[in-house]
Amino acid sequence: MAQPDASVPQKLKIRRLEADDVAAYRELRLEALTSHPEAFGASWEDESVKPTSWWTERLEANTVFGGWIDHSPLLGMAGFHVNGAAKHRHKGILWGMYVRPDARGTGLAAALVQRVIEHAQALVEEICLTVVSTNAAAHRLYRAAGFEQYGLERRALKVGNDYYDEVLMARSLQPRKPVPEPHPS
Repeated sequence: MAQPDASVPQKLKIRRLEADDVAAYRELRLEALTSHPEAFGASWEDESVKPTSWWTERLEANTVFGGWIDHSPLLGMAGFHVNGAAKHRHKGILWGMYVRPDARGTGLAAALVQRVIEHAQALVEEICLTVVSTNAAAHRLYRAAGFEQYGLERRALKVGNDYYDEVLMARSLQPRKPVPEPHPS
C-alpha cells in the first residue's frame, strides 16, 4: 500500500476480529514479530509453528480489534484481555498493538487504541500496557490516549544478546475522586 495522501479523506474501519479473519490476523501478527522482535514478549519462532486452531482460539479467548483504511487488507491490530483472577479482574491488558509501516501516521493506531478503551470501559477500571522504552512513537500515542507511566522494568526482554527495558503504563477508566478541600480552622 502506498503512503496515504493526507489531503484525501480516508475512511478508517475498526472492528473485532472473528474466526474468518484468522489468516489475515496470523499474517499481520507474524509480520509484527519479525519486524519488531524487541516490541513483543512473544517471538516469531514460537508463534509461527502454532496450528490454525491455536490462532482461532486466541481470537476467541481475547478481544482483538483489526483496522483497515478504505478497502485495504488488514493494516493494524490491538488486543485486549481481562485476567480472570478475582484480585486482577478490575484491570485489563492492551497487548499486541501493531500497525503496518505504510499505515502509520494515518490515525489508525489512535483509532485502535480508542476502540480498546471504549470496549474496556464496561469491563474494567484500568487498562495496563507495556511498551519498549525505545519506541518514542508508541509512547506519544499512549500518552495522547491518557496513559501514564508508572514504572520501568529493566531488561524485560532479551532478543539475541540485546536487552530491552519496558515502560509500564496505565489509564484509569474511573473518574478520579476530587481531593477534599482542607477545612479552615
